[in-house]
Amino acid sequence: MGRSKQRKKATPPAPRPDLQRREIDAEVLHAHLERGRAAMGEEGYIELRTVVDTMAFLSKEVAAEGMTLDGLRHVLFGPRTESTAAVCKKPVVPKTKGPDDPKAKGHGRKGAKDYPGADRVKTALEGVQSGDPCPECPNGKLYEQAEPATLIRVNGVSPFRATIYEQARWRCNLCDFILTAPEPAGVGPAKYDASVAALLALLRYGVGLPHNRIAVLQACFGIPFAVSTQWEIVLEAAGLLQPIHAELMRQAAQGKVLHNDDTPMRILNRKTFEKEGRKAIQTTAILSDLGANRIALFITGQNHAGENLGAILEHRAEDLAKPIQMCDALAANMVGDAGALNTILAHCLVHARRKFVEVETKFPDDVHYLLESLKVVYRNDALAKEGGMDPGARLAFHQEGSASVMKELEEWLRVQFEEHKVEPNSGLGKAIKYMRKHWKELTLFLRVPGAPLDNSAAERVVKRAIMHRKNSLYYRTQQGANVGDAFMSLIHTAELNGVSAYDYLLNLLEHTKEAEAKPGDWMPWNYLSALQAIPA
Repeated sequence: MGRSKQRKKATPPAPRPDLQRREIDAEVLHAHLERGRAAMGEEGYIELRTVVDTMAFLSKEVAAEGMTLDGLRHVLFGPRTESTAAVCKKPVVPKTKGPDDPKAKGHGRKGAKDYPGADRVKTALEGVQSGDPCPECPNGKLYEQAEPATLIRVNGVSPFRATIYEQARWRCNLCDFILTAPEPAGVGPAKYDASVAALLALLRYGVGLPHNRIAVLQACFGIPFAVSTQWEIVLEAAGLLQPIHAELMRQAAQGKVLHNDDTPMRILNRKTFEKEGRKAIQTTAILSDLGANRIALFITGQNHAGENLGAILEHRAEDLAKPIQMCDALAANMVGDAGALNTILAHCLVHARRKFVEVETKFPDDVHYLLESLKVVYRNDALAKEGGMDPGARLAFHQEGSASVMKELEEWLRVQFEEHKVEPNSGLGKAIKYMRKHWKELTLFLRVPGAPLDNSAAERVVKRAIMHRKNSLYYRTQQGANVGDAFMSLIHTAELNGVSAYDYLLNLLEHTKEAEAKPGDWMPWNYLSALQAIPA
């Protein structure tokens, strides 16, 4: 055996004499700055004074008792949330409950109704019938209750389980003929059935668990599941579901409101790219609102969100009115102008608001005024949703309660520039300039029924692609990206419509011929009816 090498002990670096800690009062530094004020000029004096004040403030905060890393992060970068109360640093006033307020839900534990996918086993009480005498009181009788008592027991199992059928074999001692017992009833010819593809797609593209982690997890249970095998299964399943995915894209083009947004993505094999002049790769998320139903689409490649949306809208029926397109004001969300996409353009009010939030520390009064104004608009929109108003009633409600607020805000924005109250190149000036430039698109909700206030719905959808990127880092090829897009579109659309994504994928894969023949009948919101129509 070779001799093992001894690791050298790491020695801490010797303290540098020029970096020794010294306690210096901020007032002493201010006095030094005052003496050199004339030599450095007013602008240099202000910059150095800002640095000194910042360091003094941070030193004081770090030395304060009870200061944590989270607290220091809040001081340096501001609050995590962009709510008006957090940005404006308003004190939190605890709500007092009145007599008519609903009671708290309780201890927070999950009850039996929160487990819709659990197996249910009914247990009878032996020897007891309806009308039997009560064992506790002499004159009472027992009657079965409609609501049974429940016990919940959760077991841990492998995501993918395997069964080995050991078939008895008999051999002839003269001719070596082998007689093997038949396969058990219900055992199909395929090693991996449809449930494997459905669950694998859900873990990979619904939860963001990479193939190699699934393989490691399965190895812990003694059921190997190689990465290459996983890829072959999802690739075959994606081909079988291609007609459903195509129908999903066709129906998304018929939406009344279409949200679109981009997020960066990475594909390793660049040989598959068609547009060699472009280096950036992104995943576009498109959310189509059909009224009662919603569709989420994911498209990964070199095209921008506007180009991908344009390709989807090519499938739109000619007799339909222009859809509302909600996005932020980036050029990537468009193709030329709104006329090129033949949409009614609406811009995200949250993006415009965020530009003011970013400069709150320097212009608190101006930012607070704008946030309080928009707070009224969002409160009215929440009331409209709570009241279940249709698009027309919602529009009338906003015109009555929000139009005057937005008009005053528009006048305030105009005055800031025309009366030279704000430097145009300052942070506040740029935020005002952005809002004035896109005012027409930002206020579409005051003129067109059904126009949303912001693009938050698309940002929630695009998080699916972001989760995949954080877990898996990249797609290897464009084909892999296409498979991921198809499954993420089907999974997230099912979730948006309150359907179990696993059950949906499983039924699609078990009835691929029926789904291919009539894909419109196998959308997440109507596939159960198509399933019931299949002969037994």
